[in-house]
Amino acid sequence: MATDTGVLTRRAIKVTGWRLFIMTVIGRSYPRVVGLLRERSWFFFDIFLPVLGVSSYVFVYRAIQAPEVYVGFVVMGGAMTAFWLNVLWSMGSQLYWEKESGNLGLYIMAPNSLMAILLGMALGGLFATLQRALVITIIGMLVFGVDFQVTSYLQLFAVFSLTMVALYGMGMMTSSIFLLLGREAWHISNLAQEPIYLASGFYFPLRSLNFWVAAGASIVPLSLGLDAMRQLVFPAGSFPPFLAVPTEIGILAVLSVVFLAGAKLLLDKMERLAIAEGRLTESRR
Repeated sequence: MATDTGVLTRRAIKVTGWRLFIMTVIGRSYPRVVGLLRERSWFFFDIFLPVLGVSSYVFVYRAIQAPEVYVGFVVMGGAMTAFWLNVLWSMGSQLYWEKESGNLGLYIMAPNSLMAILLGMALGGLFATLQRALVITIIGMLVFGVDFQVTSYLQLFAVFSLTMVALYGMGMMTSSIFLLLGREAWHISNLAQEPIYLASGFYFPLRSLNFWVAAGASIVPLSLGLDAMRQLVFPAGSFPPFLAVPTEIGILAVLSVVFLAGAKLLLDKMERLAIAEGRLTESRR
């Protein structure tokens, strides 16, 4: 609108609802994407060094003359560990670190939702994680001669998408739990890292475990996601599957809904407590 002095001014527009949600997601994902591109050393340490761990498993399997398909298991499992670590450290522990740095109070006072903030962080971290997973997969194909034979691209896309939705929903839900636990979040994150590698079958078929152990490990979406993707990219009969692919897709869809709903409930409860009591949630709560 024009003023008496002839200077044009713009009326501030209040953004609410889904527009505010989307703008928050974009705003929080942007720093992580740009930060990765600006700090080239992170690109090296986050992408190329993990290949050394994958290589060690490959050499062990070849030394004991295991079936060559197990090399493919290692490559795919090594690529998917990037997503688990991103959820564990960049999602599950995120609110705790924000509290320690003094930013959590600002997030709670802001008009946007904590879920949008965490989702933006997740998408920004997913950009770097996808690069790491792609590099490990490409190196596995070129250096170790892994041959992927996709039987259904549609099912493979569905499995990967549902796995990511359920996994990051789990990360958003656990972020509230880690915040409630306070300093114990660091110890729990360290404790959960290696056992999940074993229980989820990152480097071997999930069916190699006891059925009930494998069923219990399926609470982590990567367990079923890895098993389904292996069935879709490796020849049938080359390893014992845990469940049929359609069944695992259905379970992943249920886990996606459960974890997202749980994340919404826990984040809203934590936000209400912080607003009602005028302080951030403490570890004793």
